Amino acid sequence: MMGKKVIVIGGGVAGLEAASSLAAFGIQVTLIEKEEHLGGHVGQWDRLFPSRRPAKEITGYLTERLNEKVIVHTGTEVQKIEQSGKTWNILLNNSQTLVSDALLLATGFDLFEARKKEEYGYGIYDNVITSADLEKKFAQHGQILNAQGKVPERVGFVHCVGSRDEKVGNLYCSRVCCVTAVKQAVEVSEMIPGCEVFCFYMDLRMFGLDFEALYKESQEKWGVHFIRGRLSEAFENQDGSVLVKVEDTLASRPLKMKVDLLVLMSGMVTSSGTKKLMDIMGLETDENHFLQPADRQLQANETGIPGLFLAGTCTSPKSIDETIADSRAAALRIMEYLNSVDS
Repeated sequence: MMGKKVIVIGGGVAGLEAASSLAAFGIQVTLIEKEEHLGGHVGQWDRLFPSRRPAKEITGYLTERLNEKVIVHTGTEVQKIEQSGKTWNILLNNSQTLVSDALLLATGFDLFEARKKEEYGYGIYDNVITSADLEKKFAQHGQILNAQGKVPERVGFVHCVGSRDEKVGNLYCSRVCCVTAVKQAVEVSEMIPGCEVFCFYMDLRMFGLDFEALYKESQEKWGVHFIRGRLSEAFENQDGSVLVKVEDTLASRPLKMKVDLLVLMSGMVTSSGTKKLMDIMGLETDENHFLQPADRQLQANETGIPGLFLAGTCTSPKSIDETIADSRAAALRIMEYLNSVDS
């Protein structure tokens, strides 16, 4: 295995974990990240569900595990990829060419562009924000204020924005939106005593360990209100507050409500980096536009192209723990492949 090289494209959770796992096996790894910082979306988050631990604990741990066998290129993009026999040649935007024995795509996800849901008013109304925008407010560790500089008295969370939505062509569940909404609803309740917090949902998918406990805590301890029904429209009032229209499907009645801040839980979609590599390499996608592995059950990290592997949310929405497990599995598959090439 001496002298074997692997290139990992993507410096988020998946890329970091896969790179350090491969390096631990003695492989020389080159990690390419298009942004100037490592950590991906998790690097921009404040606290994580369900325990609300600081996100920096995760990104810090993953980054610290990188050793001298991992060469990191940030602010770098791939321009061209060619396979010559069992060797991969990758041209970067700095005109540098890298050579490797295997290639791992860990290009992550993008958040759904909430502006596409015009009826919700994101980018139109000042007090309609996304879950990522709210997380940035949490990261500032100050008081949560609306666009008018006032402490909100009522906050609404809209689930499934860009997920499970036929109108935008995304029929899949993004897996993490429900529990993220509950986490953020609890945090708003903690930071703003007396604030009324509402979650508008189709159905709650609290599938993970301790997710149900957090959901129960949000109601019993913090008084978060859950209203089953998809938001149909949002309008801005003269004072900047937002009037929302929703059908309460449990009570079978339409509902109008004024909120001081409306938070849209944007789901996961295929990243721009993944789309670029699709064009460069002619890769196959599934019905949800994510990269298609050779077999989702048996070869979830393989592509059918010898030496090309996949990890993380470039193949489907995943939580952090699922992404880390998937990345470790990808590293093992790569080691198996390199051993088979040597034998």
